[in-house]
Amino acid sequence: MKKRTRVYRVAAMAVLCLTVLSSCTSSGGVWLGEGEANGKAYTFGTPTETEMLQALAKAYSEKDTETLFSYYADDFVDEKSRKDLSEWLESMESITMTPYKVIPLHQKDGDFKQVLAWSKEERIAKNGSYEKLDLMEQFVLNEEGKVRRFRQWKAIDSANFGYASGGKFYGRKLNDNRGRPFVFSNRNETQIIEDFVAAYNKMDVSGMMEAFADEFEVNDYQGKKAKFKKADLNNFFSSLKSVQWDLISIVPIKISNTDAASGVIVYGHEKRVSKKGKVWDKDLMEIYYFNLEGKISSMVQFAKP
Repeated sequence: MKKRTRVYRVAAMAVLCLTVLSSCTSSGGVWLGEGEANGKAYTFGTPTETEMLQALAKAYSEKDTETLFSYYADDFVDEKSRKDLSEWLESMESITMTPYKVIPLHQKDGDFKQVLAWSKEERIAKNGSYEKLDLMEQFVLNEEGKVRRFRQWKAIDSANFGYASGGKFYGRKLNDNRGRPFVFSNRNETQIIEDFVAAYNKMDVSGMMEAFADEFEVNDYQGKKAKFKKADLNNFFSSLKSVQWDLISIVPIKISNTDAASGVIVYGHEKRVSKKGKVWDKDLMEIYYFNLEGKISSMVQFAKP
């Protein structure tokens, strides 16, 4: 009787083990992006990859660039990026990366390896700047287990000195946008202004025209308002011997949660010398309004001698 009972127990344990094993899988998830990996699942990586990420975070926090770079593949960091990262870390009074979740993953039936890490990061710069971030980061590894690609997503802590949005729009009249904050715009406005200024300094009218809409409005520092067409720029330099426009700052912004139209605040210094020898020399604060096509549709100017 005891022998039979023992057999029943062994059989029951075997059934239980098979049930547990059948309910657990060694892979999961799926890659839904394009390429050969489409539809493939993931498996967990190795403890070594987890330890590597923790060691990388330690070297980063200690600003130990020699050790830090040892975790990067040679084709990931060239001489310039090494120099830039070293200088950036050196600009910090202290910096701490504290991982709180690390998940190494491999592509099933493939050679793709990555480590996903969630961490708290605090940056105190020598110039007094402060950042506190909650980061989710992807470290893609090569066959040797070194980082060959990196991406980062962040949530900004309320203790930060800087934000992605701020200020407040009022408008001259009450409208739906009143009270909304501003955000930085990123439709290549900065480069367009830089190219526009470069063409201006060369007295290159055709180069200047690239920045403008077919028709645009100018409100100058004397309060004069006028509408122009691109062709009207052809005579802009006719009375001038030379010009020099030096940029001080470019700030492209737009009202949050509105269409893509933006305004670019340009601060600079300009000097014009006429063919008669008269000198026009002023500090300028100008706002260039970009339409939905990314062209300057109007400009407002303020000046100081």
